[in-house]
Amino acid sequence: MPRVRSVFLSDIHLGTRACKAGRLLDFLREHPAEHLFLVGDIIDFWAMSRGIHWSREQNTVIQKVLRRARHGEKVVLIPGNHDEALREYHGATFGDITVASEYVHETADGRRFLLIHGDEFDQVTRHHRWVALLGDIAYNALVRANGACSWLRRQMGRPGYWSLAGYAKRRVKKALEFIFSFEAAVIHNIRGRGLDGVICGHIHCAAIKEVDGLTYVNCGDWVDSCTAIVEYPDGRLELIDWDGEIARLPRDGAPQAVLTEGERRAA
Repeated sequence: MPRVRSVFLSDIHLGTRACKAGRLLDFLREHPAEHLFLVGDIIDFWAMSRGIHWSREQNTVIQKVLRRARHGEKVVLIPGNHDEALREYHGATFGDITVASEYVHETADGRRFLLIHGDEFDQVTRHHRWVALLGDIAYNALVRANGACSWLRRQMGRPGYWSLAGYAKRRVKKALEFIFSFEAAVIHNIRGRGLDGVICGHIHCAAIKEVDGLTYVNCGDWVDSCTAIVEYPDGRLELIDWDGEIARLPRDGAPQAVLTEGERRAA
């Protein structure tokens, strides 16, 4: 596996049964880096207030991140809405991990990206917190139902991973409208800051795309899917779906072939 310059992760939701900590550990083992950016909702205090599920693998995730920071990797944590209690520690350092409300990262090829979680651009989260909490409960139920669907698919001999929540996002008109309006709101709010783009999370919908002349990047999640953004030593950004496909966005914006994980390992 090639060494990468930076790794961007969001929406891990440690403390929940749905967190795919084992898959995340596999990913981290194969992606040493100079920088590790945790772009919000790393620990799910919302869900933990209703009941804590903390597995050995989730504990190992914390230990591995701390070890990477201790061994010289620059680790920055940008809290999200589910771990918003950490926002009051902006500027503090814990175990060589720096907490920041936002961060500007310059890629190896000189582009500057604003790193934010993104909940500040979600009108439901900002102004209707009780609706957001109900939505969080409903989403967790959907993810649990997905486990039953996955088991049924395996019994039927159907290969690959299928996401019920992901299917709803791609097919339900209201979900698509929310995703598009979120992307537009994020880009609108960073325009004029002299930046080349934004790297965020929050909506659990991984993407790398050009929106109105700026680059919009979303890390996705490690609950419903297993996605991350990596930066290579030449500044290229890549969206990695650890359970599926990989989509590349080269510096010139031209499309490239999408590779499966097996093809990537063989390359």
